[in-house]
Amino acid sequence: MGIFDNLDLLRAFATIVDSGSISAAARKLRLTQPTLSRQLQALESRSGTALLRRDTHRMSLTDTGHQVLADAKALLSMVEECESRLRTDQVALSGTIRVFSTIDFGQTVVSRLISSFIQANPAVRVELGYSNRPLHMIEEGCDAGILAGSLRDERVVSRPLGDITRCVVGSASLFKDRRKPARPEDLSSFPWVALSGSQFGNPKHMTLHSGTEVRTLDLDPVFVTEGGASIREAVRMGLGVAVLPEWFVEEDLISGRMVRLLPKWQAKPWAAQIVYPAQRQMSARVKAFVEFATQYMATVLKSRPR
Repeated sequence: MGIFDNLDLLRAFATIVDSGSISAAARKLRLTQPTLSRQLQALESRSGTALLRRDTHRMSLTDTGHQVLADAKALLSMVEECESRLRTDQVALSGTIRVFSTIDFGQTVVSRLISSFIQANPAVRVELGYSNRPLHMIEEGCDAGILAGSLRDERVVSRPLGDITRCVVGSASLFKDRRKPARPEDLSSFPWVALSGSQFGNPKHMTLHSGTEVRTLDLDPVFVTEGGASIREAVRMGLGVAVLPEWFVEEDLISGRMVRLLPKWQAKPWAAQIVYPAQRQMSARVKAFVEFATQYMATVLKSRPR
């Protein structure tokens, strides 16, 4: 073993020098004098040379002793600082949390969640990134992610937050010269705008349900994009119909800019979830954020059936 592998030996050596004698250091460390002498001998044995010159009246450092003492004190100071920082982190939430979210969910619901968390914990700072490629963000070192859609991977832990309900919508202008669909099969004749991303499913297939009835449609989207805002703008312009989260188009439906198609039918809900690395130790602030997000989303989203 190396000379700096045992902090107890280094602490014993530094205390002996600071105290001026082995007996004084033993009292300070609450050890017996023979025990402290053995620790000094063990450190000198690892060093391969004497660290202290001792006679009946005084002790002094050798040249190697001076060097080892300086390094030992620097190392012990660093350890003390790290331990103090860890204790502070566990008592008072502070520091930076790196969070990511799927794009549109992050710009709305997640942004409000984070604002509420910071207001409750003013010493915390949050960096929010947007990506529909969650595993990439985990690999980049993010602490946690809040996602719409499914994600199953052994590298992350996933906790459900609730369901994001979705509905079929179209612009009112699209139906000036078209008849609204009366049944799911009628939707196949309309141009579609769809969302890409593995966690959102295949954009060329859409499953709708009404009670126990289920219909799966084969689609040929005219526009496929990663962003829900892009889909919403295209639908507003009358490009086609789409399935979007209810909260995302609520204002459009109230204003009449969009209409909900087949009100008795819904697309399969997306699972909202918070994820974090499986193999990484979470700090107190990240643990607190995960718990806060879970409770916050319970008031915003429909709970998943147990």
